[in-house]
Amino acid sequence: MAVKKTDLAVSIGDWKLKNPIMTASGTFGYGEEFADYLDVDSLGAIVVKGISLLPRTGNPPPRVVETSCGMLNAIGLENVGLERFISEKIPIFEKYKTGVVANILGDSIDDYCRLAERLSDTSITAIEVNISCPNVKKGGVAFGTDPKMAYDITRAVRKKCSKPLIIKLTPNVTDITAIALAAEEGGADAVSLINTLLGMAIDIKSRRPKLANVVGGLSGPAIKPIALRMVWQVCNKVTIPVIGIGGISRVEDVLEFLLAGATAVQIGTANLVDPNVAGELVVKLTAYLQENKIENIGQLIGSLEV
Repeated sequence: MAVKKTDLAVSIGDWKLKNPIMTASGTFGYGEEFADYLDVDSLGAIVVKGISLLPRTGNPPPRVVETSCGMLNAIGLENVGLERFISEKIPIFEKYKTGVVANILGDSIDDYCRLAERLSDTSITAIEVNISCPNVKKGGVAFGTDPKMAYDITRAVRKKCSKPLIIKLTPNVTDITAIALAAEEGGADAVSLINTLLGMAIDIKSRRPKLANVVGGLSGPAIKPIALRMVWQVCNKVTIPVIGIGGISRVEDVLEFLLAGATAVQIGTANLVDPNVAGELVVKLTAYLQENKIENIGQLIGSLEV
């Protein structure tokens, strides 16, 4: 007999999510694009497309290439900019009954601080900081590849941010746990990982790269084992919540990340294949807990036996 009540709620700082299923930035638009396919409010939260201070046009096409078990993208962080985001997009979010996370990006610490400060005065639920971006003042080195830079940006943004603060980590590093620890020390409420892995594809007929940008970010099922390994490593080092990202499309994937220690997960590339996948995962995760007589999802999180 199934348990009468199943509690899927998880917490990130003072923020309580109804369940651990979130969407990943850049794969779910602003939520309204998916409203015909699923109940957005059934999700734990949505993370919207990355936002910068000024509008960005992104990279020239082609910007997306399908690969074995995944895809490469080099969108180039195209977005409408902060002012249009506040005036045009935030009113859309205010009709949702689920959490909305703003993903922010910039070329300098000052950019991130200005974004965080301004968005802290809006109805946005939380802020996710993409530190895979290059610091132009440091010669284009990504903030997320150096522990000190990761600490500095987290610490600076923390002072300006009154919302729950999530730092999104790049996997393109030697030791991701060092970056995660730096973010925790800097004041992050959680870390999310992994962002895409650098990759490329070549057209053998034209002998040219398939992406105009030559290289792009690899996502999808192909990266799940790497993401899972990194999430497990980080969960064994930090005390703050970890949000797992990378190749999640089935409830079994969600369960693996939870067992490895993730408090929540983000669904990315799978949204582009099945626009209802995130909603289905909520239903299937609930069913799994009920069938296995698990009353609280906390009984699963971090229960991996090694």
